[in-house]
Amino acid sequence: MVGFRTEYIAAGGNRHPAAADWDAVTGLLAYGTDINVALWKPLDAGHEGVFALLCAHADTVNVVKFFYPAPDWPHLLLSGSADQTVRLWQVDPSARHLYSPVGVLQGHAASINCLDVVPGRQVLASGAADATIKIWHLDFNGHQWNTSLLQTIQTNPKFLPLTLCISVAKGDDLLLAAAGTQGFIHVYASKSSRDLTHQATLTGHEGWIRSLAITTEDDQPDSDLLLASASQDKYIRLWRCRQTHGSASAEDPQLNGNIDFDRLLSNKTHKVQTRSGSYVLTFEALLLGHDDWIYTVSWQRIAGQLRLLSASADSSVSMWDLEAASGLWVCTTRLGEINAQKGSTTATGSMGGFCIALWSPNGQSVACLGRTGSWRLWTYETDQGRWLQAVGVSGHTKPVMDIAWARDGSYLLSTGSDQTTRLYAKWISQGAASWHEFARPQIHGYNLNCIDAIGELRFVSGADEKLLRVFDEPKSTAELLSQLCGVESASQRALPEAANIPVLGLSNKALEASAEPLSGSRDQGDTDHKWQSARPGDRKTRKSDYPPTEDDLARYTLWPEREKLYGHGHEVSAVAVSHNGLLIATSCKASSLDHAVIRIFETIDWRELKPPLVAHSLTVTSLRFSDDDCYLLSTGRDRQWSIFEKDKADSHVFALKAKYPRAHSRMILSACWAPVEAGDIFVTGGRDKTYRIWDLQKAGSELVHTIDLPGPVTAVDILRRLVQATMVLAVATETGEVSIHLLEQETLKIKSCHRLEDQSLSSKAVMQLRWRPLSTDEDKRRDGEHVEDPVGQLAICSEDSSLRILQCSLTG
Repeated sequence: MVGFRTEYIAAGGNRHPAAADWDAVTGLLAYGTDINVALWKPLDAGHEGVFALLCAHADTVNVVKFFYPAPDWPHLLLSGSADQTVRLWQVDPSARHLYSPVGVLQGHAASINCLDVVPGRQVLASGAADATIKIWHLDFNGHQWNTSLLQTIQTNPKFLPLTLCISVAKGDDLLLAAAGTQGFIHVYASKSSRDLTHQATLTGHEGWIRSLAITTEDDQPDSDLLLASASQDKYIRLWRCRQTHGSASAEDPQLNGNIDFDRLLSNKTHKVQTRSGSYVLTFEALLLGHDDWIYTVSWQRIAGQLRLLSASADSSVSMWDLEAASGLWVCTTRLGEINAQKGSTTATGSMGGFCIALWSPNGQSVACLGRTGSWRLWTYETDQGRWLQAVGVSGHTKPVMDIAWARDGSYLLSTGSDQTTRLYAKWISQGAASWHEFARPQIHGYNLNCIDAIGELRFVSGADEKLLRVFDEPKSTAELLSQLCGVESASQRALPEAANIPVLGLSNKALEASAEPLSGSRDQGDTDHKWQSARPGDRKTRKSDYPPTEDDLARYTLWPEREKLYGHGHEVSAVAVSHNGLLIATSCKASSLDHAVIRIFETIDWRELKPPLVAHSLTVTSLRFSDDDCYLLSTGRDRQWSIFEKDKADSHVFALKAKYPRAHSRMILSACWAPVEAGDIFVTGGRDKTYRIWDLQKAGSELVHTIDLPGPVTAVDILRRLVQATMVLAVATETGEVSIHLLEQETLKIKSCHRLEDQSLSSKAVMQLRWRPLSTDEDKRRDGEHVEDPVGQLAICSEDSSLRILQCSLTG
């Protein structure tokens, strides 16, 4: 039997201001990633990163919220999506911090944009792009959750709610503030019945309002409420909600003496009437300091003092405090980029701003999400009196199209539709090991489709352009991997120092180390490591024992481009490198014989070997060299596979050895070779929901077995060594299912089949999977693990923007 353990999950966050929440009780941070919800414990000492993805939604997750309806009830995780539903997740007591779906709220006719709850109350509010706000009630009978719709509020004048804020007034009456695609804040309260009615409209903002946050001013029972609003007009406004006594009207300038007009910036007041009393809303303060749209604001009480946290598109996170002497709200801490270091793209240094900022439960840490989908984490160090950047999490923000291990298995490369190539390796520190992103070698202007490693120090990638690009590992990355991951380079050739991408360019240029410090060098005093100079691309001397932060990944970890490979007439679709690193096989999208060719390049002087290989009539979807590099296997949309044999006298010459015109009833999407010990065996998988096992040495390249699966097969890969005289085949489908099939070496019959658990499955199609090319001894030596009968590590990338690394082992 095969057992599975998730070692690593990489998933970039959705750039929606409400798509994350940090739970004050469990310390979990949940955030939306494509159509999933990721779970991460930021303050975990082991730096485990994301440990689970919750899959149930059918479209992008826009809102995430933790909810404690009652003291003796289980707590919930709420998620709202563009699929027009709100899903309820309950913590699973049998699994560590894992959640199971227990309910769904349906009724909205458009994407859910915002949610808010009141702890201890069984009421929640949801706002959607159908211009409605719905109030829901929850009930729990000890086993099952029951939901009911209490009220639907049609916004008038019509606007799309982008943020909601609920608070409990005296007498358990609810106050609801809503804002969105207008510059107004609409306040609702229950006046004569339990239904909420419109009571006031707060004006002042001149742009869309993206976030609202409400809190009590102090811990006293009769404390005023403070409402913060963040807008695209670059300002934060504070509003005070104070209870009045008697029957004063909104036009009464005295309001029974309860309002100190000397403190007001405006004498405009708004009366709110509830069943239990009257309230007055007044404008309290205007906070200036951000230079671009403000996406989120949130309150936190630290040592009895209120602090406000804001995130902006100006690439800064600001903390605001009330100055006791002047009574003014001032920005006391600013994290992120300094204006002088901003650039026009990620490659030149700009983070593209922050769209989410969250307080930790104790207020001593802050997590924020940037444009690249990566989370940054800052922690306040009391002994140093400053905020230091800690280890965050990162991942692709769009479908991950392809992955490739380095030939020695020391690191993993991934590439995707977010136009980036990323490098992951295992960080070994103080006896613990965890995977992290260590470099971002390529930041491109086209969607990237395929990738493969050339030895340990190079890789080649193909994109939605007509050429391929070859990259060399720089010395800065080699030193980083050596220091933190124990990866030693076997090559003695001179490595380039680093790389930089010019403005308006697509080619990473190699740079040498600066001879002198640059003027205007970046001072990283508020982070946990230092660099010697600041120009993007300069080689950095690392002074840290931690993986690079997102700031460093986006600026300093590019790989210089070695070569461009030309010849194709359309977008590159597939690439494969021979195991000896001497040949590169490539193909492009094609609808005719002229373009459905396979081009071979040699890596000595990067020449194309003419003529190209002809066998297919439509796009070649997969290319794989056999383990001994004697054969090249190709599959295509024309439903056939072809095998080319290398000439024994001239290794640069390939000839068609065999092909099977209708190997599957629909297009073939993937193929792989068996280990050399098993013979010339290969496997193909297609959209006809089957994978097929073939023996090249038998007459007519005989079909040995056909295995049916529940969905179209999108990826197959066989472990490059036998395990107890058994071949280990991994198969993935378009539905996200991954299974391990154990095949007998002699008969190729299936001994057993093992499907991954639901929590390890992707929510969309698996685009590629790859076994790590390491032997058992190398695995144990490198990772410091002691796994009984390990099979290997399997990397899986998916259309849902996630990347996973699983540890597989024989359990019995």
